[in-house]
Amino acid sequence: MGVVEAEWIDSARKGDRQALTRLLKEVEKPVYRTAYYLLGNEQDALDAAQEALMRIYGKLSSFRGESRFETWARRIAVHTAIDLSRKRKKTVPLMEEVASEAGKGAKSPVERTGTVADVRSAIDRLQGPERIVVVLRHLQDYTYDEIAEAMELPVGTVKSHLFRGRKKLKRLLADYQEGGLLP
Repeated sequence: MGVVEAEWIDSARKGDRQALTRLLKEVEKPVYRTAYYLLGNEQDALDAAQEALMRIYGKLSSFRGESRFETWARRIAVHTAIDLSRKRKKTVPLMEEVASEAGKGAKSPVERTGTVADVRSAIDRLQGPERIVVVLRHLQDYTYDEIAEAMELPVGTVKSHLFRGRKKLKRLLADYQEGGLLP
């Protein structure tokens, strides 16, 4: 944790609104991006980000400085997004812009659209922690340690979820042909 960040946290804990504003501004975008990757639409991501920022404010006194402040804030964002998803009883869809990355190797827009839809569909079929770990690792480039911290799991468990998630994706996409998934 940087010296400036530590000073802002200390000042914010003592009631300095300017320091609190700076801290929340620092994590606002990463919190929103995390919620968006997990929830897949702007409105839910905005709701989750707002709730996460309120939780960060409310839990600031419990931040122990064992990790970077941003990592701690993202962990709260992950939990908030999961809570919102459960509340709304939705699966966590994959956002379109990230899915389009998977289709960049396709030759034509039609092929690319099919690839994006097939990859999105396969990821949407993953359940629970396997899906979350795949999204955080491959779509948000979290490290194993960051995922473990965000999900409050041992690194070995994260690796196991990722292994099982990749294996299921491989099976779901095994019949993939240029035109898309076979029926």
